[in-house]
Amino acid sequence: MIYFEPQQLRSLKARAQRLGISVAELVRRMVGEQLEQGSPARPPSAEVYRRLVGLGASGLEDVSERHDAYLSTALRHDEVSR
Repeated sequence: MIYFEPQQLRSLKARAQRLGISVAELVRRMVGEQLEQGSPARPPSAEVYRRLVGLGASGLEDVSERHDAYLSTALRHDEVSR
């Protein structure tokens, strides 16, 4: 499972449609090209880290014990909203 930023997903869909292939095939090709080049992947954006930090600002008192459950719920919610 891969999660993309909304703009990334729109761009991927548009490019895949122009090429007449599925998004999955486009991603496989892009990953293959990246691996062949041997260059490192870009580090996550600062926004990714801000979103993770923001998850802890919920006001809930059991986050340290239930962080995996809360993160899973947040990721599912994010996926549904895309």
